[in-house]
Amino acid sequence: MGFARTCSVTLVGVEGVVVEVQADLEPGVAAFTLVGLPDKSLTESRDRVRAAVVNSGGEWPQKKLTVGLSPASVPKAGSGFDIAVACAVLGASERIDPRVLSDIVMIGELGLDGRVRPVRGILPAVLAAADAGFEQVVVPECAAAEAALVPGVSVLGVRSLRQLVAVLTDEPVPDEEPQEPDRPDPLMAGLRDLGGGAVTGTRGGPGGYDQGHDLADVVGQHTARTAVEVAAAGGHHLFLEGPPGAGKTMLAERMPSVLPPLDREASLEVTAVHSVAGLLPPGRPLIDTAPYCAPHHSATMQALVGGGPGTARPGAVSLSHRGVLFLDETPEFSSKALDALRQPLEAGHVVIARSAGVVRFPARFLMVLAANPCPCGRFSRTDDRCECPPSAIRRYQARLSGPLLDRVDLRVEVDAVTRRELSAVGARGETTTVVADRVRSARERAAARFHGTPWRLNSEIPGRELRSRWQAAPGAMDDAERSLERGVLTARGIDRVLRVAWTVADLSGHDRPDAGDVALALQLRTGVPRGVPMAIGAGV
Repeated sequence: MGFARTCSVTLVGVEGVVVEVQADLEPGVAAFTLVGLPDKSLTESRDRVRAAVVNSGGEWPQKKLTVGLSPASVPKAGSGFDIAVACAVLGASERIDPRVLSDIVMIGELGLDGRVRPVRGILPAVLAAADAGFEQVVVPECAAAEAALVPGVSVLGVRSLRQLVAVLTDEPVPDEEPQEPDRPDPLMAGLRDLGGGAVTGTRGGPGGYDQGHDLADVVGQHTARTAVEVAAAGGHHLFLEGPPGAGKTMLAERMPSVLPPLDREASLEVTAVHSVAGLLPPGRPLIDTAPYCAPHHSATMQALVGGGPGTARPGAVSLSHRGVLFLDETPEFSSKALDALRQPLEAGHVVIARSAGVVRFPARFLMVLAANPCPCGRFSRTDDRCECPPSAIRRYQARLSGPLLDRVDLRVEVDAVTRRELSAVGARGETTTVVADRVRSARERAAARFHGTPWRLNSEIPGRELRSRWQAAPGAMDDAERSLERGVLTARGIDRVLRVAWTVADLSGHDRPDAGDVALALQLRTGVPRGVPMAIGAGV
């Protein structure tokens, strides 16, 4: 009779639950039973672990073996329990001292040859272990940098089960051939396309900004450029409507470079989501720049908000957490998928219910919508080139529901670039670096104002707090209130106007919004000209 136990972690969304892995050997016919609500991939670990132990030079016990995963009421999924199961079995057979195993958390998959392979969700798993009081974790060597992001935890990265056994038994550690640096792991290679257009880390080159996507490349579009700056400074959602080729996609692609670097807390949140999705960039264990996700318009509701068969996976709204979600050709998306965005837009997270439990993913993102005004794309109030019948235009524009658009703070009409603008000498606008500096300063002003509160950006403040604690200058909201009375704005809309006005004030250096700031916010919200200059910074 032999018994040993160690620990591993199962993930529920981006939150980890520490699981005790117990192995018990009893006299009887050789058998291997795994209990504790394992899924299919975890059940198959019986064959992986047996082959890995034998191919690592160990002896498989020829007795009745029972491995239990506790708490038994929590569903367990994935192959990350393999090395914990293997070590528990070796502890029960007295190949390893069971006392050494009890205070260690082990995470990793085993190949049949005994090599330790990476799994999704190393960072949130180690965070859960640290919260539970564990100080030692064992992970695959290629994921050790990711695990080391958690303070107060000693991380051991191993290449094989043979190495791990040698460390635990104080024997000489055998050499193992390392994986080639920067080479994608075959296990993770099939996961890189999840989320459709998910990209992290848009900055690069001198000054920390992506030199290939500079705002100075956008010709004209002063109103749209101002809207991009306001959206980045306050975290406001943006809708760009205009003909093909006007620069809508160019503006959206440059949005991440305007956003400031992520702080430590936000970096860990973003890294945890991408770790669970298997989308961490090679060689970059910590994502410290705003992510950018641009799914194709054929994306399903599950691809946008998360879910899928079996274990729920994060969708585009979570992959763009603390970054930018760009929906190009928005009317071409499924109306069901678009309306599913309404809840995460308000709550900042998405909750996915399954029969096995409820999963919660963070989803605090900046949404940018881009659309043509009609099926042919040429409809405009200033010319008659559009050939679409009025009924077709109405049907096309009605694909974006009113409740969804009511959650968008800024709505800008992007006009076609004229020949004069395109050929003008010295027509380049401000560079990304200049605009990003202004955005950073505006965010610092907002952070100082919100010190001691749970909010970071103007877009996050609840309406009741906004109206009671951070009011505009006397009389500044008169036009907005009249728009509410005429039905141009909803109650939610007037709160959003005040939030945008605070962002404009932060960019302009005002202590609180005045009538001009509110007028610009109203113009960006409704698209109705109000005789205020659209340029916030000099040189635009």
